[in-house]
Amino acid sequence: MDYAQQQRNPGKHAVGIGIVIAMHLILGWALINGLAQRLVDVIKAPIETKIIEEVKPPPPPPPENLPPPPKFAPPPPSFVPPPEVVVNPPPTPAPTITTTTVVPPPAPVRITPPAPPAPPAPPPRAARPAIANARDCAPSNSDYPRAALKEEATGTTKIRFSINADGKLAGAEVIMSAGSSRAHKMLDRVALSKLSECTFKPGLDANGHAVGGSFDVEYVWKIQ
Repeated sequence: MDYAQQQRNPGKHAVGIGIVIAMHLILGWALINGLAQRLVDVIKAPIETKIIEEVKPPPPPPPENLPPPPKFAPPPPSFVPPPEVVVNPPPTPAPTITTTTVVPPPAPVRITPPAPPAPPAPPPRAARPAIANARDCAPSNSDYPRAALKEEATGTTKIRFSINADGKLAGAEVIMSAGSSRAHKMLDRVALSKLSECTFKPGLDANGHAVGGSFDVEYVWKIQ
């Protein structure tokens, strides 16, 4: 019997259809009695999960004291050819020329007599001090102040003065008064005024230049 004939047999199909109908009936009964709910509850139960960490291998042990690397000897230097030595041939000796030098006779030596000694320098000129003759301009009886005559004031006035290189009075001051009264001060002023009328003679230094000087003079006041 071929395959097409088997497919046309309705008896075999009825068995398969009956099995399918029976399975549907059993599934419907299970749904009605709560079997499906228990299946669902079992499925909804929590599922525990665990994360398993990766086991890392232990770190390698520290390196032990290893011997130092072997030292290699430096490579030999490259071959350097020696420098070329150039040998020059010896120079040809020059011909020797013999010359004869004629030495002239020595010139006559002239003897110069020594120069006469210079005359001695003149002695330095002696310095001459200035001359100040204050007597020619001393006050007279007519120069006596009347107030001093009335009070009969007497005494000695000492003056220190200086002259310049022109022989003129350069300065004067009373270093000792004739007295302490007013009449004595008048005598001092008269002596200073009479001294300013005098002319003097300057001195000379060692080089002959005119120089001044400083002097002291005393005027004695008396009533005759």
